[in-house]
Amino acid sequence: MTHPPADQLDRLHSALAGRYAIERELGRGGMATVYLADDLKHRRKVAIKVLRSELGSLLGPDRFTREIRIAAALNHPHILPLHDSGQVAAAGGESELLYFVMPFIAGESLRHRLARERQLPIGDAIRIVRQIAAALHHAHQQGVIHRDIKPENILLHAGEPMLADFGVALAADAAHNDRLTDVGLMLGTPTYMSPEQAAAERALDPRSDVYSLACVLYELLAGEPPHTGDSARVVIAKRFTEPVPRVRRLRPTVPPAVEQALMKALALDPAERFPTAAAFADALASPADAGAPRPPSVAVLPFLNLSADPENEFFADGITEDVIAQLSKIRALKTIARSSVMPYKGREQGHREIGAALDVETLLEGSVRRSGDRVRIVAQLIDSSTDRNLWAETYDRQLTDIFAIQTDVALQIAAALRAELSLDERARIHREPTANFQAYQLYLQGRHSYIRYTDEGLLKGIGYFRQAIAADPAFALAHTGMALAYAEQAAGAGGGAMRPDEAYTHAMRAVTAALELDGEMGEAHAVLALLKMTHDFDWAGAEAEFKLALSLSPGAADTYDHYGWLCGALERYEEALALVRRAQELDPLMHRADVAATLLRAGRNEEALQEALRCIDFDPVYGRGRSTLGWAYVLSGQAEQGLAELEHAVRLSPEHSMFLAQLGQAYGMSGRMTQAREVLERLQAMARERYVSPHHLAYVYTGLGEQERAIACLERAFEERAGNVYGVKGSFLFRSLREHPAFRALLRRMNLG
Repeated sequence: MTHPPADQLDRLHSALAGRYAIERELGRGGMATVYLADDLKHRRKVAIKVLRSELGSLLGPDRFTREIRIAAALNHPHILPLHDSGQVAAAGGESELLYFVMPFIAGESLRHRLARERQLPIGDAIRIVRQIAAALHHAHQQGVIHRDIKPENILLHAGEPMLADFGVALAADAAHNDRLTDVGLMLGTPTYMSPEQAAAERALDPRSDVYSLACVLYELLAGEPPHTGDSARVVIAKRFTEPVPRVRRLRPTVPPAVEQALMKALALDPAERFPTAAAFADALASPADAGAPRPPSVAVLPFLNLSADPENEFFADGITEDVIAQLSKIRALKTIARSSVMPYKGREQGHREIGAALDVETLLEGSVRRSGDRVRIVAQLIDSSTDRNLWAETYDRQLTDIFAIQTDVALQIAAALRAELSLDERARIHREPTANFQAYQLYLQGRHSYIRYTDEGLLKGIGYFRQAIAADPAFALAHTGMALAYAEQAAGAGGGAMRPDEAYTHAMRAVTAALELDGEMGEAHAVLALLKMTHDFDWAGAEAEFKLALSLSPGAADTYDHYGWLCGALERYEEALALVRRAQELDPLMHRADVAATLLRAGRNEEALQEALRCIDFDPVYGRGRSTLGWAYVLSGQAEQGLAELEHAVRLSPEHSMFLAQLGQAYGMSGRMTQAREVLERLQAMARERYVSPHHLAYVYTGLGEQERAIACLERAFEERAGNVYGVKGSFLFRSLREHPAFRALLRRMNLG
């Protein structure tokens, strides 16, 4: 192998000074050398990949830039994104250095894990391959073939796989000709390349990547690739002359259906393989679910307030929520979210009934007694199916020890359930949010107020958060709480007490302060992601923040849900459904409407109807559930039942302009023009007294068939960042506008064109 020139690092240091500070070489391969660097502008670690000079010379900077733009446009949670690219000018007789910049993944490659374990658990192997298949399917839809799928190019970040090196694959493919072989560069890796790639066929299609991915899965399960040999020539010869050994002969516990899918994906003839990576993933779906062991699971039931002062109720609720937050930092543990456990406050149900409803094996229950400057907390972990006590502890401490108590409870539960913690997770759990107990109390009161999601509650919560910050300006969690409250205002959760653009400004200021104080707070990164999505329409930036938030707080149901909104807005429906369903697993009594709504966006109306009916079974007085059920009926051709449900939603939330507006739209679509115009007049009257989103007015105008007025309202909603305007591209409510030139122009302004 030709090594990079000795002065390559010096040239990079000199050319990139002020933008990137290069630390050291990370590794090198047949196509490129990789360096670790600091991105000085964004204060983050990055990997800079420099193409070998031979490849750079064949390609040239202009063609390189064109190819890299294609790779940079790939936007998927399991594809390592490209941040930047460029070239270092030639010096003397040397050639230009072409490079591109990626996030630095502080984890390991799949190759490293294989070296350590040889074979992966069946469930893990199939999960990883299905996620990479989803990434490939996304790339294939953009016309991009990877050509070099192998364990070295699959990076594991907080347990999640990410496919790397699209940039190298595209660049090398662009330079693919006789000269590529002449200079000693091989595109692809013989152990994993498809027969048609090994035969140097130029026109490869997605089935070539499917073959390579199947080779990876085979190795993850069997501990060795389908064909091995002492040289590339031997491996390629075996591929054409010897059948693939049945994987169940090497590992009998592999499900027969997995073996069948593997053999189909490894067919010599591309026509006999799965036509798409998505089809390969679907064939592995059921076995993956069956093969994956269930993670340990826990629901933290609301702690009872045994204090003499009933005003301390907020304190007991705060302890409950903070223990949930601590447990949500543990990836190996399924922790049910706050909104699904709070309905069991003052519960009458038994442990078995609650465990079944929340689909958890264990329950943590306890009590809080506060007296003066002391607190007594009793906690016990219970097997929900047998009522057996798994762990119990009584803490009688000073109030100032409250964080140490929460940390101990989280660690004891993890130990009792054998949930393994990484060093980073353990460090985050030990971190205390503030040394000022008064600030913490004010924060708890603020959170207790704003989660009512009313105008009064949100504004009262913001007031408490301000007091908490005044008591401790370095209290990052209080800044995050304020950002969340303002973000809810911007989304109209409180009914319209504040213009969204004003609320967004406050939210961004607060979350920026939080992250400057603590850059490893998952909650803050989740809020920043939401703001980037709903205000900035920075889809790639929002997605990066969602990923980071989940790596820091992997059990955060709302983060999965909001990430699902982003994928739905980008019409990546399979990913969106996976994310909102994960949110539902972690928060079983919430997010069901989001699952149904995502199915409606995907055009799967019958499935959406069944999901919406289940949502109503859980909560018959949930306005959004009724509204979503109404649209599921309307779009399934049952207009009368749909209108009845939409009317029910308005009765449940008469001041909510969105439900009223959507009812007006449905009236118009059903030919009830008089009733639609009556709704429009009601909304206009409401707008004279308080803020009503123009996005909601657009619903009614769309139903009335007044497209110009509808789009004018959407353009105003865009300017004001009002309502859910970020989601208009795939919205089933605006399908009739999709071909209108002004609507398409609006999408381009939102970076959705």
